[in-house]
Amino acid sequence: MGMTMTQKIMARHAGLDHVEAGQHILADLDLVMGNDITTPVAIGAFREMEAAKVFDPEKVAMVLDHFTPNKDIKAATQCKMIREFAKEMGITHYYDGGDVGIEHVILPEKGLVKAGDMVIGADSHTCTYGALGAFSTGVGSTDMAVGMATGKAWFRVPEAILFTLTGKPGKWINGKDLILYIIGKIGVDGARYLSMEFAGEGVAALSMDDRFTVANMAIEAGGKNGIFPVDDLTKEYLMDHAGEIGVVEEADADAAYKEQYEIDLSTLEPMVAFPHLPENTKPASEAGDIVLDQVVIGSCTNGRISDLRQAAEILKGQKAAKDVRLLIIPGSQEVYKQAIAEGLIDVFIDSRAIVGPPTCGPCLGGHMGILAKGERALSTTNRNFVGRMGHPESEVYLCSPAVAAASAIAGHIVHPDTVVK
Repeated sequence: MGMTMTQKIMARHAGLDHVEAGQHILADLDLVMGNDITTPVAIGAFREMEAAKVFDPEKVAMVLDHFTPNKDIKAATQCKMIREFAKEMGITHYYDGGDVGIEHVILPEKGLVKAGDMVIGADSHTCTYGALGAFSTGVGSTDMAVGMATGKAWFRVPEAILFTLTGKPGKWINGKDLILYIIGKIGVDGARYLSMEFAGEGVAALSMDDRFTVANMAIEAGGKNGIFPVDDLTKEYLMDHAGEIGVVEEADADAAYKEQYEIDLSTLEPMVAFPHLPENTKPASEAGDIVLDQVVIGSCTNGRISDLRQAAEILKGQKAAKDVRLLIIPGSQEVYKQAIAEGLIDVFIDSRAIVGPPTCGPCLGGHMGILAKGERALSTTNRNFVGRMGHPESEVYLCSPAVAAASAIAGHIVHPDTVVK
């Protein structure tokens, strides 16, 4: 029996010719990543192991993105611990201060992940890098500590679900609509510990930013990882950012899949996930009268330049409703600079938006956009669990930047066509 794309990457990193679903392997790692919440715990475990140094200072990345700029004394103390550890270990890829951004935006942007890489990160949305044809998955802080010390990690080889994409998405449709549609179809546990593998001629119709978004939310379906084939667009992105492509793996023709779905991108509609699970989806046109207090555009899911361009196209010449707080957060300093150069920030400020520095911020109820009791937020982030953005009796709805921008103008959830002039 042949292997899936994920299984081929795993086999190569385990030094094996072949692996099968359910098999346990010890694999070499190309990158180990942590952030300002998870890394302090990993450092504690690293010290308990009495490890003297990290396995390779070039293959460990630390990004201070969740509570930065520091929101309180505890956050500042955690960041100080990481800062001192990174200096002690000579870690090259340490991102703080003016060089910071949301981890899953800046790691691909800075060329730290290549096709065929094996990546773990102490953050559940590490699966983002599957957009580049890499195997990447989230782990706990203890696994991060072991990875930092040894450069290795244990895995159970996953079975896979194949999503064959056809057609081209229509106006306003992006990767967020696709992944919300999929999660709505299979549920939040529909891909539990499975590799979500994408293929088909429709892949070419998705931008790299679309693919990052889809892979990012594989975990919201329970997936071990999400992964896309390496095509010309991927290779161009990798050459521009990493200076090399890496190792391109392709699924065997006789690879086994637990389930298979075919999705015609041309049939997708702008989607919204209702509280309190990403699977509670329906088209934006069927949302009903959901009055909003806050709209957030940003995050590791939708904080890239194409996301901001889509929002600006709708917001230009219009203003957010008086009772709506519109927050826009670029995913990195580079995205921020590009948005300034293109005049997008002027559009946002003129629309009554608050533009914040690159940070995870409100996504996890961290800071810069906490919800009070009874408030509703529409957000381009990836989770809408109970209390995700603040008070446990608040509500979070998930959507694309287009739906978010249009709804900010309307004051309630709408299809983008409703407000476009």
